[in-house]
Amino acid sequence: MNLVWQRFTLSDFPLREYLATSYLHRSLFGLLRRWRETSILIQWGEIIAAALLSLLYGFAPFVANELIGLILLAGGAFWLLLSLADDTSDINSPSVTPIHITVFIFWGVAFLATALSPVRKFAITDFRNFTLYLLLFALCARVLKSPRLRSWILTLYMHAGLIVSVYGVRQKLFGAAQLATWVDPESPLSKNTRVYSYLGNPNLLAGYLLPAVVLSLIAVFAWKGLARKCLATTMLIVNLACFRFADSRGSFIGLALALVVVVLLLRYWYKDVLPRFWRTWLIPILLGSFVALFAIAFGASETFQLRIKSIFAGRGDSSNNFRMNVWTAVFQMIRDRPIFGIGPGHNSFNNVYPLYQIPRFTALSAYSIILEITVEMGFVGLSSFIWLLMVTFNTGLIQLQRFYQQRSVEGLWMIGAITSLVAMLGHGLVDTVWYRPQINTLWWMMVGLVASYWTPPSSDDNRDTISSDPQITTS
Repeated sequence: MNLVWQRFTLSDFPLREYLATSYLHRSLFGLLRRWRETSILIQWGEIIAAALLSLLYGFAPFVANELIGLILLAGGAFWLLLSLADDTSDINSPSVTPIHITVFIFWGVAFLATALSPVRKFAITDFRNFTLYLLLFALCARVLKSPRLRSWILTLYMHAGLIVSVYGVRQKLFGAAQLATWVDPESPLSKNTRVYSYLGNPNLLAGYLLPAVVLSLIAVFAWKGLARKCLATTMLIVNLACFRFADSRGSFIGLALALVVVVLLLRYWYKDVLPRFWRTWLIPILLGSFVALFAIAFGASETFQLRIKSIFAGRGDSSNNFRMNVWTAVFQMIRDRPIFGIGPGHNSFNNVYPLYQIPRFTALSAYSIILEITVEMGFVGLSSFIWLLMVTFNTGLIQLQRFYQQRSVEGLWMIGAITSLVAMLGHGLVDTVWYRPQINTLWWMMVGLVASYWTPPSSDDNRDTISSDPQITTS
């Protein structure tokens, strides 16, 4: 069974041997390697790539989507240039990982879905955007291999998140115009102010802040020195406050899942330095504390109480009712095109959905990334996405185990990446802000961060995943 899992997650895939014999890899990567020796541009390539990522993650919440698209285009083109000029002679440090393989397969399925789309003209435009995000992943996986550049990019995003959160808290304190009907107009919360900061939408804001909350928590443990730890704690408090004021129910689900995962992984990370009592009771105590804090907030804040209750109100809440009607139409779309779907992107969705929609329930998306992927790329696309997730999480857990054995602080950032991915997936179960560039760029940065830590296993490495470690269990 373990062998099947290793094969499925590409844990024992002979990547070095494959790259050494791959005609596609040899014919593309390194095509311009002789130019590399004399080009000043390529010699500064990693710094230029990091500058492009800095522009993206430093300005994404504050600029128009069109500018983000231009930066993505520049980043993708520069990654291609760097790859063509790579020195491919060192197969012990390959530029391709098992995650790259599944990302490429995911892209291939999207290509087929585009070619077979009933609205191909619109699907081609969205496929281009989809490709830019995957090129961003490749650029992040390359740049974030450098500890110095990795630290810079993550810190830059966390500071951008802090600025966004400070403005969101200010909106709560001094008021902000509600730009749309973000709560049920018949609910007692109809007059409640939901903050949106620079992003213009509270659900989008909450989705953007989920990784910031997780990484600021990790920074409390990872950063050294009192001043840095105080900064990390300030970030955590302000981010949580703004996150709460955004009042996004989907993001509450994502945060709850993230808390469970981060507690389990931190317990694993610190198990050897904890006394026996805390090794046994830390997880129950922490999870119990989270439940107690939730109960106190639920009892003390009528706003929070009503917002949580609305999750379980079914069609009694207008937002829930709207999503259910959209999902009904989406299920019919999936039934009619179950294999490769209608083609990737919201333009494809917008041109097909009206043929299935229930009157008066127009929608721009399926309001669930699982349903969105299925309706866009069919069950083949959903299967490839799930495979990508399995390979990514398995790779992350294997590298976490390696960092644990080395007692490297990078293991804490790996915990942050894994937890952030879980949080965004949890939010995405009931919303599709995941597709907005401010969040989709963060998703692929986290996937790229996991890939950047990957190292080729030697023949005598213990390839068991962290889940097979008997010490990780809490019983």
